[in-house]
Amino acid sequence: MDQQEFTLKSLEIDKEKFGRIFSFVDFGNVNYWYEKDERDWEGKLLSKEQKLMVDIEKLASFLNLFSEQKRFYYGWHNRIKRSWHIIIWAQKNGFVKITKPIQFIKHYLDIKELGTIKSRSIKEDVGGKFIEIPKSNFDVEISIDSIRLLDKYDTFCLLSGDSDFARLAEFLKKKGKNIIVIASGQIFHTLKDAANLYINAQRIKGFITITKETSPR
Repeated sequence: MDQQEFTLKSLEIDKEKFGRIFSFVDFGNVNYWYEKDERDWEGKLLSKEQKLMVDIEKLASFLNLFSEQKRFYYGWHNRIKRSWHIIIWAQKNGFVKITKPIQFIKHYLDIKELGTIKSRSIKEDVGGKFIEIPKSNFDVEISIDSIRLLDKYDTFCLLSGDSDFARLAEFLKKKGKNIIVIASGQIFHTLKDAANLYINAQRIKGFITITKETSPR
């Protein structure tokens, strides 16, 4: 048994059972899977200057083990240079990229919140002091694509724990599709229950993350 077969068997991804698998990556969700983790994939304690990050190249390699197509959904904005780099890197690693501009929502701050936020992030207008929260949901795009491509895959593999996808999963099952959900532990039960196979993101941490040196947490 080679490494690929061992990996798929350990995760219970039976290619005969699941057939043609298309993977849909809601990267805005995936990107935060390990944000609060204090240990790496070997169980070693991270230092205060380290954090785990999802590495797009490693994520692509992992999905290549079983996916006939891998699709990457993520927003971009001129003011957020990292968003450009993420999208470009995803395309270079063989993802079909789907993107749109990030929208910013005003969140007005109360007195308690003012003391917890860096002053350079705070703006002010006639309504008071606020911060801008980036928002770029891809529920609609993923849903449309999964239905548009219905005849091209046997299994819909979703990398997201967003509960809004539960209805989509139920719909696709009625159309005869298998559902694989890969998500962090904070997954809504209706989405988990709709899956033929649920994989906790902690089980693939060693396949898709890197340790990055950063400022103290």
